[in-house]
Amino acid sequence: MFVTPYDVRFADVDNAGIFYYPRFFHAFHVAMEQWWDSIGRPYHVVIQEDKIGFPAVHIDSDFKIPVTFGDPVDIHVGIARIGTTSVTIRYRFVNRETNKVHCQADVVTACVNMDTFRPTPPPPHIRAALESILIRDDA
Repeated sequence: MFVTPYDVRFADVDNAGIFYYPRFFHAFHVAMEQWWDSIGRPYHVVIQEDKIGFPAVHIDSDFKIPVTFGDPVDIHVGIARIGTTSVTIRYRFVNRETNKVHCQADVVTACVNMDTFRPTPPPPHIRAALESILIRDDA
């Protein structure tokens, strides 16, 4: 899995003092883009030059432990499944000090051709990149 730190900011929390749930999905997408950057193929290049995109089509999420302002968290990104024209990306918000999972989400994405927005199998170099963080057990 790819792991990146996330700084929980004041703007991330709601009036109850906990991480506002839609912010998880934004943070997850930012972490996914950071993963593409880390392998030397920024996501904007994948979209604009490779003409491949991964729009979300289904999200399954569990919120386990509240996240509060200043909590030391990492976002874990892994590929749970690669289908013919879909990819399931697993995200976890993990407390860096306790290793407890605050939130987990599986985001099913379609793999689409950005010119036609029609489903397409990921090209070999994109598939290889996805396979590099394929979750091989129940992680």
